[in-house]
Amino acid sequence: MEERVYNFSAGPAMIAESVLKKAADELVCYPGRGMSVMEMSHRSGMYIEIFDRTKALLKELMNVPDDYEILFLQGGATLQFSAVPLNLLSTGKADYVDSGNFAHLAAEEAKKYADVHIAASSREDTYTYVPDTFDWRPDADYAYITTNNTIYGTRYTAIPDTGNVPLVADMSSNILSEPFDVTKFGVIFAGAQKNIGPAGLCIVIVRRDLMGHEDPKCPKLMSWALESKNDSMLNTPNTYGIYMAGLGFEWLKGLGGVNAIYEQNKYKAGLLYDYLDQSALFKAPARRDCRSLMNVTFVTGDADKDAAFVKYAAKNGLVNLKGHRSVGGMRASIYNAMPVEGVKKLVEVMKAFEKENA
Repeated sequence: MEERVYNFSAGPAMIAESVLKKAADELVCYPGRGMSVMEMSHRSGMYIEIFDRTKALLKELMNVPDDYEILFLQGGATLQFSAVPLNLLSTGKADYVDSGNFAHLAAEEAKKYADVHIAASSREDTYTYVPDTFDWRPDADYAYITTNNTIYGTRYTAIPDTGNVPLVADMSSNILSEPFDVTKFGVIFAGAQKNIGPAGLCIVIVRRDLMGHEDPKCPKLMSWALESKNDSMLNTPNTYGIYMAGLGFEWLKGLGGVNAIYEQNKYKAGLLYDYLDQSALFKAPARRDCRSLMNVTFVTGDADKDAAFVKYAAKNGLVNLKGHRSVGGMRASIYNAMPVEGVKKLVEVMKAFEKENA
């Protein structure tokens, strides 16, 4: 078998090898069922068993209260940029924090439907930090944040208090990476391809009292209430993506759950940041008090050296370290599935490159 590389892609991202091996073992014939999960009817008892187990595991891992619904939807997290205003608006007012590219895109999409107020922004400072002071409107229908910014390597270290206004969070890149109190949010959503499993699945966790008030023109497949009534099966769901998410949830539970992986994630990120803070070649642009644990961005200050390092790392089995096209530099995405050994090897390779280019 060909040796696997350490994949630092921002998404689709690394999946735990044990999860991939179990999926491979069950690919052709799911145990006791005589067929692949991909061949199962989504309404069959054998598949409903997989679906229910996956949902229960996520509820357990995130400690989701009973007054919240968990939905497994399609269209990725980006579709929720439209679904959020269509499901939540009543007065037409929505507050957004512009803390990065995807937060900005979500606000721009919401402007099609809402009076969008930017409650805080770090856009003028190239998104090198997450704002910590906010101008919330008490009569807004909802407030919206992106808890981790993959491109710029920043995260919220404290969830803002929006009072009685429901807080919506795009957690695509740090869901299940650290403990979150679900009760602080009205809605949480996340694309699966970073910290859960393969691309093509979006998880929405919504407080039940916020459902059923959608815009009359809201498309059926974007209605949380309709999806809830149909147990995420208003149409054929991403059956295999849900199965893969379930395998990932089982793997995470086996490690000790979210609290255990949080400690590991802090350790992994610390290895990188500790080196970056003393390096004479590499620098981390993100402000220290809001550095991401999932996406560590760094630069040399020389585009040619950046490109040379990306090639150097790839030759050493470390791939997809090139930064987002909008900012350049490098980005190491070290989601839950990235082992400590991968981060240690990255630091070793960075040190070797620095020595050669001093």
